[in-house]
Amino acid sequence: MSSGSIFVWETLGTAILILLGAGVVANVVLKDTLGNTGGWLLINIGWGFAVFAGASIAAPSGAHLNPAVTLGLAVADKTPWDQVPVYFAGQMVGAFLGAVLAWLTYKAQFDAHDDPAGTRGIFCTGPTIPKAGWNVVTEVIGTFVLVAWVLLSPAAKEAADGVPQLGNSALGYAGVAFVVIGIGASLGGPTGYAINPARDLAPRIAYAILPIRDKGSAEWGYAWVPVVGPLLGGLLAGLLYLVLPV
Repeated sequence: MSSGSIFVWETLGTAILILLGAGVVANVVLKDTLGNTGGWLLINIGWGFAVFAGASIAAPSGAHLNPAVTLGLAVADKTPWDQVPVYFAGQMVGAFLGAVLAWLTYKAQFDAHDDPAGTRGIFCTGPTIPKAGWNVVTEVIGTFVLVAWVLLSPAAKEAADGVPQLGNSALGYAGVAFVVIGIGASLGGPTGYAINPARDLAPRIAYAILPIRDKGSAEWGYAWVPVVGPLLGGLLAGLLYLVLPV
């Protein structure tokens, strides 16, 4: 596939991912929405389906949607290294566009919200206990689970008679969605489980420049954690793949 096609599909898929992911958080956090106070589980489920929708759309490019996934696949020799910057660029542009679209969807609710300084979490993540080292560890572990599943889950196979022999990934992108829901429910509490540098950094940039009334800080001092942690997790998963007898 050409670099231009990869960029287009990754941009579209990541935009849908962030539109629906940031959208479910906005639905829960902002007042005057039908999902207000829906809770952490609704957010986890919403993000899972966001992954399903975005990945399904970006299927032609392999539906990475995540620099940590791209890095893990490159380390595992499943994605050419010269394509990695193209994937990264599409993911960042798409994530920024998705964040802007989520804000436009909830513009009236943003204007009416009684805590405008507390809206940053709709766009990007933050720790419940700010300890950078341990926050990185949390992001490494969560991302490692995701990328290891992508690399190691056996694909569906067909027998000689055409009857499918279903592996763990036979559900396709729905399987990835289940894994993301599981990561959020089990490992997402400490940091909000970015597990994707583009998912956190590009919407954080969008939050910083969008004209949101009385908004708070973008917390740039923390912004490196959900970039470095997921990239390390993806790297480790790729290295594990190389040493396992698969």
